[in-house]
Amino acid sequence: MRISAKGRYALASVVFMAQQHESGEYITILSISEKLGISKIYLEQVFSLLKRGNIVNSIKGAMGGYQLTRMPQQITVLDVLKAVELSLFEPAQDTVSENSPEIEAALRLSAFDVLDKAIHDSLCKVSLLDIVNEAEKHKGEEAIMYYI
Repeated sequence: MRISAKGRYALASVVFMAQQHESGEYITILSISEKLGISKIYLEQVFSLLKRGNIVNSIKGAMGGYQLTRMPQQITVLDVLKAVELSLFEPAQDTVSENSPEIEAALRLSAFDVLDKAIHDSLCKVSLLDIVNEAEKHKGEEAIMYYI
C-alpha cells in the first residue's frame, strides 16, 4: 500500500498536534511547517482537507491556528487517511466483469474485499495517542550522549 505525501504529511502533522494537545493551545501551520520541515503552502492544502474531514478545527486571528477536534485516543489513522487520501478507500474497479463475471466475483470476494477489510481493520486500531506513545519511546534514541 502506498500512502501519498499528502497522507504522510497529514499523519505527521496531527501526531505533532497530538503531542501538544494537553496545552489546549491552537497550533499554527507555520509552527508545524518549521518543526517538521514541510512546506507551509502544502500544509495549507492538507489542513483544508483535515478540517473538511472533521479532524481539526481552526480559529482565525493573532491567537489562531488549528486544534484537534477530539482527544488523540479518539482519532485513528483511518480517520486521518480517509480525510486526505480521497481515492485510497474507493472500492476496486471491475476487472473482467463483462467477459468473466465468475472470475470478477471471485476476485472481489477472495482478494479485493479481504484486502480492503484487513486495511480498514488495521488502521482503525491505531490512534494518534498510540503513535505519540511510540514516538516517545524513540525520543531518547536520538539524544547525544556526552561522557566526562
